[in-house]
Formats: sequence, structure tokens, C-alpha cells
Amino acid sequence: MSFVPFEDALQENNNTSVKNDQVDSEVLDFATIVFVDLFGSGLGSQAKPLFLKNRTLTVSCSSPEIVQGIRDNQSTIVEKINEKLAKPEVDRIRYLV
Repeated sequence: MSFVPFEDALQENNNTSVKNDQVDSEVLDFATIVFVDLFGSGLGSQAKPLFLKNRTLTVSCSSPEIVQGIRDNQSTIVEKINEKLAKPEVDRIRYLV
């Protein structure tokens, strides 16, 4: 069993955390763009991406129409977000009304 200096392990952990935060931020930005592209600026602006956890994007919705739109187009939305990221980071969408 080899030992890693504490400072090296801590630095590696910090780098991973920063990369994860950056990916999460990109997911939220791209999700906002995809919602507006798919639903238009009026309806698309009623969906606010909140956070990504365990590959599930949580979105706050301010109308039943946007909830229905997200439900009906979930696979397309997930596909477009992952396409913009060039890697599969999102598996599903959870929406809050």
C-alpha cells in the first residue's frame, strides 16, 4: 500500500471539486438556452434550472404549461444539453412547481 502526502491528496480533491462545479454551471447555462430554444422566450423563461445532482437536473417551473412541455420533451432536452456539453452529464429532469 502506498501513501500519498496529505497536501497532494487535498489538492487533487480541490481540483475535482472545481471541475464538478464548472460542469454543473455549464449544465445550468445550457439548460436555460435549450428551454428558450425549444419553448420560446415566453414559456422557456418560466423554467429555471436550479442544480444538478446524481445526473438529475432539478428545474423550478412557474406554470403548468412548462411542466407539461418538459415532461413531453424530456428526452429531447436531455439529449440537447448533453450534446452541448459533448458528454453525457444529465440522465433525467426533475421539475418543481
